Amino acid sequence: MCAKINSKYLESYVSEFTNTVCENYFRNKQYMSGQDIIQLTPSPQVNFFILKALFEGWQLELEKLKSNPYFDYRDKAVHEALGEFMNVLSRNIKIDRNSFEPLLAEALAFTIFLAVDPLTYYTGEFEKVDSNRLNDFLKENKKYYKWHSILINNLIDKAGLGHTHGAYNAALLTNFEAKKNELESAESLLKSLDQITQLDYKALFVDIKEQSEQQIKAEKEEAQKSVQDFLAEANEAMDAKKEEIHVDSPAEIREEEIIIGSNVVVESPKHATGSRAIDPLQAWERFESEEYMIMKGTIGKLAESVSINQRFMFTKELFDGNPDLLKHTLKSIDNCDSFIDAINLLNLRFVEELNWDKDSEPVVEFLQLIFRKFDQKG
Repeated sequence: MCAKINSKYLESYVSEFTNTVCENYFRNKQYMSGQDIIQLTPSPQVNFFILKALFEGWQLELEKLKSNPYFDYRDKAVHEALGEFMNVLSRNIKIDRNSFEPLLAEALAFTIFLAVDPLTYYTGEFEKVDSNRLNDFLKENKKYYKWHSILINNLIDKAGLGHTHGAYNAALLTNFEAKKNELESAESLLKSLDQITQLDYKALFVDIKEQSEQQIKAEKEEAQKSVQDFLAEANEAMDAKKEEIHVDSPAEIREEEIIIGSNVVVESPKHATGSRAIDPLQAWERFESEEYMIMKGTIGKLAESVSINQRFMFTKELFDGNPDLLKHTLKSIDNCDSFIDAINLLNLRFVEELNWDKDSEPVVEFLQLIFRKFDQKG
């Protein structure tokens, strides 16, 4: 048996925990201070992830300042003044409840993900910055990582480590394989959260039956057998210029390999057909009938609209724990012209290859997100 995070339980737990902490704190106080954040919860990791979010907010504001063309922010005196300004700000943190609750919820979710799956968490951290800033990013943020920091400490200023996401991901994986037996268990790390809200560790995970080798072999043979039939059908559809469903022509599909992201190679993707495939027309009609119609076309770029919980759920449960693959997929969908084109893209490249259950909660939630992206089905 293997397990995956129960996203519904996680969302419920984060909400209850956040509400309890805020009810207790803001009952007698109007604003949260920086000193209070450090001691807010029994989990130092939660507290420091809140501070990390504030630091990241400051970095965004600083980038906005630097975009002003009238001042030289590279000047040494300006750099020192900004550093002092940040120190003053850090001593004068003042946050009301409405602004603080999302920070706490985010910090708690990241805390749980770091405890449960440090490899995916740190890989996601690397993706936040350009490759040439990875070393500086880790230097700036290492003080916020209270758990599993042995996986990244030796990556800072490491001689011979290439300044690419692929190099850092590979080094992280090497560290994980070498040190995984030294890592404290997730259950032990998360135990302190029980002092606020009891965490049902069993409910946090959903067991999945592992496929037998025979099942996997049978599915592979069936998928391979259907590829030629599918391509033939696609050719006929393109020749007839059917407008209902657009299918990429075989010329657009590289049979040798498709390189996805910075370090993932998927050879000869298997295409979902028949009952395995997602029917774009049925999916569209379903979301329209479920009162999601007013949400059509409300999303710009998908990557900017995925919530924290969704990002981790999609990465872990739909994209084999690979954030690069999720990132690439979202960009590809953004380039699609319609909902039908987007679903066909999923059928062509991911549904069969990654063994998606089209009726599962993660897939349905992913489709709903895509539905909100487009204001027309095709």
